[in-house]
Amino acid sequence: MEKIVFKPDGEEPVEFYVLEQTTIGGAQYILVTDSEEGDGEALILKDLSKEEDEEGVYVIVSDDKELDAVAEIFSNMLDDVDLV
Repeated sequence: MEKIVFKPDGEEPVEFYVLEQTTIGGAQYILVTDSEEGDGEALILKDLSKEEDEEGVYVIVSDDKELDAVAEIFSNMLDDVDLV
């Protein structure tokens, strides 16, 4: 499982494991978890990176409608993962 490190502005780096990624309507999303095995916190992140950015820029999807739609797609992709 791929591990990525996020470096929030002014905060300690945080490691996540990428479970899956998808593109919807031209926007890229990744499903990440804080635990390599077992139950962990899962987040859906949206890639806001621009071509000129040296590093990826991601935000947590917080809009309920967008979150529900993307979670449904990830849920279909990963039958063994419960995103509720």
